Amino acid sequence: MKISQVAAQLYTVREFNKTAKDLAETARKIRAIGYQAVQISGIGPIAYEEVRKIMEAEGLVICATHERGDMIRKNPEEVIERLKTIGTTHTAFPHPGDLDFSDPKAVQSLIADLSHAGAVLKKEGLTLSYHNHAVEFVHFDGQPLLEVFRREIPSENLSFELDTYWVQYGGGNPVEWCERLAGRVPCLHLKDYGYSATEHKPMFSEIGKGNLDFPAIIAAAEKSGCQWYIVEQDICPGDPFDSLKISFDYIQSKLVTA
Repeated sequence: MKISQVAAQLYTVREFNKTAKDLAETARKIRAIGYQAVQISGIGPIAYEEVRKIMEAEGLVICATHERGDMIRKNPEEVIERLKTIGTTHTAFPHPGDLDFSDPKAVQSLIADLSHAGAVLKKEGLTLSYHNHAVEFVHFDGQPLLEVFRREIPSENLSFELDTYWVQYGGGNPVEWCERLAGRVPCLHLKDYGYSATEHKPMFSEIGKGNLDFPAIIAAAEKSGCQWYIVEQDICPGDPFDSLKISFDYIQSKLVTA
């Protein structure tokens, strides 16, 4: 993994991205930390043309976005237009919302929609991935739903944006899932899995502050062909920019090869 492949997920600093002015300041801070790329998610109603200009002004590559799930499922042509406007080739289905994963018809409908949307994007040279949380590890037809998606949706139509924290939270092993999805993980969300002594429950942690084996995870992801390693922290103990810096500094000193 090279340092140029490490990106910051803007959802981490979502409270600082409400306006174009806010986003420009956020971009400046992220570039100052050392990040060379970002994933667009959790920003205010800012036109993608403006977002692209802001990131280009700070020398930040937009490696991916999160587009609305309903748009991806029902209007992939609009997704194509947005990705071309912002200047990236990758997006991820962010969350299934209130979809009932115990309902076979609902699951098959999602599978069909994702496969169709992925095929439409592929014709334009774009890639659709599925971003997991813990719910995809409930069993459906005797297997975790994430495995059902892997098996039933053609690899050319759907990749996966694995999230290390949520894989662990769901009872999976991030290393094993990187291996299982080899060739289908262009983006990996790096998020450490800690434990709170006061609340007695798992907690989001900066990279290197939790319990995940990131050297093994990165090695497996590299073998699987991962292109982008995206730092995200849903909840931070203080200033989220400080958390992004702690994670970046650890990655730079312990995990990157160049």
